[in-house]
Amino acid sequence: MIGIGGIGMSALARYFVSIGKNVAGYDRTQTPLCEALENEGIAIHYEDNLNKIDKTFKDPETTTVVYTPAIPDDMGELNYFRDNGFELIKRALALGQISAATTCLAVAGTHGKTTTSALLAHLFKQGGQNIAAFLGGIASNYQSNFLAPSDSDILVAEADEYDRSFLQLKPAGAIITSVDSDHLDIYGNPEELKATFAKFRDCVTETAIVHKDTGLSGITYGIETDADYCGKNVRVENHNYVFDIQLPDGTIIEEIHSGLPGRHNVENAIGAAALALNFGLSAEDVKAGIASFKGVRRRFEYHIKRDELVYIDDYAHHPAEINALVSSVRELYPNKRISGIFQPHLFTRTRDFEEGFIEALSKLDELVLMDIYPAREKPIPGINSSALFSKINIDNKHHLSTPEILTHFANNKPEIILTIGAGDIDKLINPLKMKLSQ
Repeated sequence: MIGIGGIGMSALARYFVSIGKNVAGYDRTQTPLCEALENEGIAIHYEDNLNKIDKTFKDPETTTVVYTPAIPDDMGELNYFRDNGFELIKRALALGQISAATTCLAVAGTHGKTTTSALLAHLFKQGGQNIAAFLGGIASNYQSNFLAPSDSDILVAEADEYDRSFLQLKPAGAIITSVDSDHLDIYGNPEELKATFAKFRDCVTETAIVHKDTGLSGITYGIETDADYCGKNVRVENHNYVFDIQLPDGTIIEEIHSGLPGRHNVENAIGAAALALNFGLSAEDVKAGIASFKGVRRRFEYHIKRDELVYIDDYAHHPAEINALVSSVRELYPNKRISGIFQPHLFTRTRDFEEGFIEALSKLDELVLMDIYPAREKPIPGINSSALFSKINIDNKHHLSTPEILTHFANNKPEIILTIGAGDIDKLINPLKMKLSQ
């Protein structure tokens, strides 16, 4: 498996191990997720070097190579397998083949799909169904991004729009959480992105649950709208959200408690509830499942929660997600100053959504900006954090390296601190916690 350390690829690796396959892989960096896979018995190497591949995997008759689209075409190992008659399949096609024989419930959307898919899987687990799940994050209830299949034919899959991957799925049911502009390096323009989401919606064979704001056809959900599944009476009690859901027949599920912060997570819960109810769960199952759901790692994840100091880490990497994060924090802590450390993700995204980032980051009380995390991309002239930094309209802002960040917050104690981004900013978590605790 080439790119085995990715969140989607690692879930596939765990699946193949669960059905008795011999699995090995390559990744560029030894991350905690790679280390977890190694501890589960999967051999991983970190150099593009054919000599690192065990001879067991050099027989095209017995080896299938699964790879992620993030791998560059000139990668040596990929070309070796391609030139020597091995079966090569992209991650999305592998997931499509696995899910084809199941009742697949897929969750798509430019934002919210990871939390919603993890919650959907949890609702079925809490409802007594031992479903399989392929998730785009580590579900805190299970400390994994994969739930192994057993006696149920239901499979919950996070459906990724990158590279149009989700079109490989033919789900019985689906949730579409949002269709905001993103991945314009793939789609070219927002209209093509929305058209592709419409194609995904057309792949659904039974029940499509769509956020009302998407404008897509299907059973709708939202908060305080005329949606089919409508959240009502949303309020915060003791730092938790409480709300009701009105169903299409007028029935109301009352007093649903959620530990997930933010109105966007209330909407995610309504979407998950709607699909779960359409596939056999009871209102009691849904209510209990939402209350017991612990969230997903790196999605509004508390690392310090004291009266004098709160530290939250979040995967937000799009202006809409940063806006949702900051507004959620302000709603929970209205009288606290918010310091945010942001690592932009991808040169293309920074370029395409510059105005959105300027607006969203200007809502912080203090901004610390890191350099752009390139991931799969090469630099683009003129697109860098210095250029973005100069345009952000707040007085208390800093463009710092990791060592400088640690020194800054050791000397300037924040009230609320956020680490924000989809790159490797999570490497900052433990050192920052240590500095804040001194």
